[in-house]
Amino acid sequence: VQLQASGGGSVQPGESLTLSCAASGFTLNRPAIGWFRQAPGKEREAVACLSTNNDITYYPDFAKDRFTVSRGKAKNTIDLRIDNLTPEDTAVYYCGTDLGQASSYALCHRRPTTWGQGTLVTVSS
Repeated sequence: VQLQASGGGSVQPGESLTLSCAASGFTLNRPAIGWFRQAPGKEREAVACLSTNNDITYYPDFAKDRFTVSRGKAKNTIDLRIDNLTPEDTAVYYCGTDLGQASSYALCHRRPTTWGQGTLVTVSS
């Protein structure tokens, strides 16, 4: 079971960015997949989770307006689109899963057991 996040980079405020999480060793038809981020000096926080058995999504309140999690165009991928980026979005973004957890809400609150490596997003002018 492996996850690999990609798509990070340096962007200017107001721009959009799409991150991709590629899953291998399992299929995206049951477990929830989540996106989390960790800013410098802060704890890791959930930004979006998706249940792959029914495509139900969960977002914490701060992420409901600008973050969108969805199945990627590539097979076995889950994307995170971030719109209207601000410097406060600067963080390392991780994707994670728990093969025994199908609920997007639960994954975002109880945290994954399997993590991919992070991808850095830097927002500055």
